[in-house]
Amino acid sequence: MEAPHNSPAAEAVGNAAPDGVTVSLPVESPEQMQALGRRIAGILRPGDLVMLTGELGAGKTTLTRGLGEGLGVRGAVTSPTFVIARVHPSLTGGPALVHVDAYRLGGGLDEMEDLDLDVSLPESVVVVEWGEGKVEELSDDRLHVVIDRAVGDTDDERREVTLIGIGARWAGLREF
Repeated sequence: MEAPHNSPAAEAVGNAAPDGVTVSLPVESPEQMQALGRRIAGILRPGDLVMLTGELGAGKTTLTRGLGEGLGVRGAVTSPTFVIARVHPSLTGGPALVHVDAYRLGGGLDEMEDLDLDVSLPESVVVVEWGEGKVEELSDDRLHVVIDRAVGDTDDERREVTLIGIGARWAGLREF
């Protein structure tokens, strides 16, 4: 599925840093989205910041559920919309998963400071849904995952997932 020019992916790619690496992947089902999350988890390490962008129902939490499975964390990964953030400790000695939903937060990093993400970041993988324009200052190196889907009254499960690696940490993303 080709992303329309005014899609979140088109905007994010246009706003990416010049040294960014971009990879686009088709996803045909929620199961494939979760599997993609497990695959991405295989390249994550403590200190990684992952920003998720996409329409409501695009699959951000489904992808994060796969990240949690791949990282081997405790607890069911569900949307943290009403609690804002959930911490899922590792069951395998790896990094914890800090899952944040910034949808209801209006401001930039100032409003996010109460979550102490800068304290959690060095030893965790921090995943922020709706984080664009709010958490970029946390790290010069981040993975921005943009999920495009058909909008409107449709049961089309296909998505186009664009991974945008920003900073030196993500230079190897081309081989993903």
